[in-house]
Amino acid sequence: MIEQGLERGVLTLWLARPEARNALTAEMVDGLMAGLKAAADDAAVRVVVIRGRGGFLSAGADLKSMGAGGKDGVIKTNRRFGEMVEAAERFPKPLVVVAEGAALGGGFGLLCAADVAIAEAGCKFGMPEVTRGLIPAQIAPFVVARIGHTQTRRLALTGEMIDGAEAERLGLVHHVETGTEAVEARLATVLVQLRGAAPDAAFVTKALLAQMAVRVDAAMLDRAALLFTEAAMSAEGAEGMKAFAEKRKPGWAEEDA
Repeated sequence: MIEQGLERGVLTLWLARPEARNALTAEMVDGLMAGLKAAADDAAVRVVVIRGRGGFLSAGADLKSMGAGGKDGVIKTNRRFGEMVEAAERFPKPLVVVAEGAALGGGFGLLCAADVAIAEAGCKFGMPEVTRGLIPAQIAPFVVARIGHTQTRRLALTGEMIDGAEAERLGLVHHVETGTEAVEARLATVLVQLRGAAPDAAFVTKALLAQMAVRVDAAMLDRAALLFTEAAMSAEGAEGMKAFAEKRKPGWAEEDA
């Protein structure tokens, strides 16, 4: 469910589960991380692009598969999501993420790890976890690093969906284009720019900039995984995920209907 294509030094990693809007399974997370690891060690790869098939980046985690393995399984699966975003954030070569359709949850997190993020204007961005009785545990530290505490609080606590223009204003994405052709043209321009950088100089520059950033540590992600699991296994989590599957509002929101 992760497809790859290498052309002129650019490796594209496609999230390829369009029938589910590229909702991320554990297998997809592992595949994405394996692709990044292989690309880091391959001298033929100058740039990596992450995007989604079917006109969507990702609708976030596949909630249907999340509960497998009981509490320990949920902790492990959720922690792996943090490792995925961390792997993208630490990737030593230029990383581009293209967002179309929707970039929610883990898809939102991947944008926060991008060196260059390109979005289609109509793409929807958000962290809807609280509306499902869950918490944006693994992506939260990366979102804070990207757009700051105050905007992260707003989005994380309301579950608000924002469009490309707002995502650009917040600094989540760098380029917003209207329509597929414009997105492809912007991507082509960015790739020309990135391939124009000397490979070793780009590598050292990214490493230097990484040292200046606020780092997300393992203890933080471990704690986040535990908190997520407690939320997922609570009464609210059960009701939220059931309501999501049944395409209705959860009990706590019915009064606002």
